[in-house]
Amino acid sequence: MNKTDVIVIGAGAAGLMCAATAGQRGRQVVLMDHSEKLAEKIRISGGGRCNFTNLNVRPECYLSNNSHFVKSALKQFTQFDFMALLDKHGLTYHEKTLGQLFCDQNSQGIIEMLKAEVNLGDVIWRMGTEVIAVARVAGQFQVTTATEVWLSDALVIATGGLSIPQIGATAFGYEVAKQFGLNLQPLAAALVPLTFQAEDLWAELAGVALENVVVSCENTSFRESILLTHKGLSGPAILQISSFWQAGKTLEIDLIPDLDLADFLRTANRDALLSTVLADVLPKRFVGVWLAKYGEIRPLKQYSSKELQRLESELHQWHIKPSGSLGYKKAEVTRGGVDTDQLLSKSMMVREIPGLYFIGEVVDVTGWLGGYNFQWAWSSGYVAGMNI
Repeated sequence: MNKTDVIVIGAGAAGLMCAATAGQRGRQVVLMDHSEKLAEKIRISGGGRCNFTNLNVRPECYLSNNSHFVKSALKQFTQFDFMALLDKHGLTYHEKTLGQLFCDQNSQGIIEMLKAEVNLGDVIWRMGTEVIAVARVAGQFQVTTATEVWLSDALVIATGGLSIPQIGATAFGYEVAKQFGLNLQPLAAALVPLTFQAEDLWAELAGVALENVVVSCENTSFRESILLTHKGLSGPAILQISSFWQAGKTLEIDLIPDLDLADFLRTANRDALLSTVLADVLPKRFVGVWLAKYGEIRPLKQYSSKELQRLESELHQWHIKPSGSLGYKKAEVTRGGVDTDQLLSKSMMVREIPGLYFIGEVVDVTGWLGGYNFQWAWSSGYVAGMNI
C-alpha cells in the first residue's frame, strides 16, 4: 500500500494545473492518467496553435445550472495570471479576434510549461495507468490501479468530459461522481457543428462562409461567421450557439445585421438581376441558391415592394431547425456534468465529502468558444490545488 497526500486523476489542463499548484505548496502529489500521451486535448487545440485563454474572460461567458458558481475560481486565478505564467517560462503569445490569445510556441510550448511546473512540485507521475477502482476507506481515498494501490487524504477528479473520444475521452469522472452519490446535470455535446434534415441541406453551398452574421437561440445571440457544410452548419457562431441549442429548438440567423435592405436597394441598378445586386453584400453562390428557392431570379425592377419586404424579413430572420449535431466526436467540450450545487465554489471540494474534488470539464461549467474553457481548467485546477 502506497500513501500520499493527494491523488489527481487526469493529466489534462485542469489536472496539470492542480498537481503543479498543490505540489509547489509542499503537498505530496501523485498524478495519474490512463494515456501514455500527455495532454492530448491541449495538443490538438486550435489546430495545434493553442488558444489558451481570452482577454475578455468574465462569468457571463460561462453556461452552468448555477450561473454564479464560476465567479470565485475566475477571480482567484485570472487570465492575466496564466499569461504571467507564460511570461515566467519565456513563452510569447499574440491576440487574434475577440480577445483570443494563442501561444507563439504552439500547443507543445504550453504542455512543456505545465510539465515543468508539475516537476517543480516534485509530483509523482503515473502516465499510462488505468484506474481499476476508487473507494473511500476510513475517511481516506483508496485508488487501485492495474499495478498499485494508493491511499490519500485528498482525491481530485480531472478526467474531462465525453468530447473527442478518439483521443481517449471517457465517462470515468461521471461514474466516480455517481459512485459517491453526486447529481449530474444532463450531458450533451457542445461547441459542435449542427446537422439538418435532408430537405434543409444545401449541399451545393458546402464550403460557403457567411461573415459577421448574428445567430440566435433561446434569447442568446452570437455575432461571428458561419460555414455551410455537406451536413449542416459550422463556424464560430454555430459552435457558440450549439451550447445553448437543444433538440427541437429553432435557430434564427440574421444574414445582414447591419444592412437596411430597402435603403440599399433604392440606390442599386434597377435593371440588374436581384442576385447581382445582393452579391455585393452576400456571397454570390449563396445568393443564387437562396433566391432560386423562392422562385425565378428577375431584374430588381420586376419585384414588387411586398416581395422585397418579404425578402428583407427572411434575410434578417432566417429560421432553421437543426436535426442534431455531429456529436462528441466533433465537439470541443461537454455541456453539463457534476452539479455545481454540490461543490464549494472557493475550493472545488464536494460539500458533503471532505477531500474529494472535481475540476475542469467534468464539472457543469461550459465556456464560450475562444479560450474560455481552458481558462476554466486553469482557474478550477489552481483553486483546488491551493485548497487541498
